[in-house]
Amino acid sequence: MEYVYKTKDTCSTQIKLDIDGDVISNVVFTGGCNGNLKAIPILVDGMTVDEIERKLSGVTCGRRSTSCGDQLAKAVREAYEAEQSANI
Repeated sequence: MEYVYKTKDTCSTQIKLDIDGDVISNVVFTGGCNGNLKAIPILVDGMTVDEIERKLSGVTCGRRSTSCGDQLAKAVREAYEAEQSANI
């Protein structure tokens, strides 16, 4: 299932990803720091929702209380819950 998440309080404006069960792939950020947002999708490709949350939840950026990584952790959880609801 393709999922689009609108980010909050980050330079990136949205995250698009695919979720199959609890496995994430094809992560694409819109906006943000080009290098970092090319690297994160490569690093998380094939990881589960729990693995991504464990590694990225709570990561901050500068004085912000969140980051693109933290927003990805939120996005994958929201996508997982949406997929579960759709399969009921």
